[in-house]
Amino acid sequence: MDKALENAKTILWAQQKWPGIYYFKFIVPNDKVKLELVRKLFQFEDQITYRTSKDIRFISLSCKQEMKNPDEVLAVYQKAGEIEGVISL
Repeated sequence: MDKALENAKTILWAQQKWPGIYYFKFIVPNDKVKLELVRKLFQFEDQITYRTSKDIRFISLSCKQEMKNPDEVLAVYQKAGEIEGVISL
């Protein structure tokens, strides 16, 4: 694991109780395929909220999900990072 991921993992362990609810937020290009790929990272679609940017080029996707530990959180971010144009917040 690289240094940035180790630092993120350490911060997550320090800032939250595990297992616990984690709040994810991504900015996704307004593209059905990319939006669906990000949506599939989460178990429960009813926990996802969407908001379109003013110019309709991007969609903000937010989701609260129960996570067992920081490794699960980082795995979601790593998978999202593989989708072109997705910004993790």
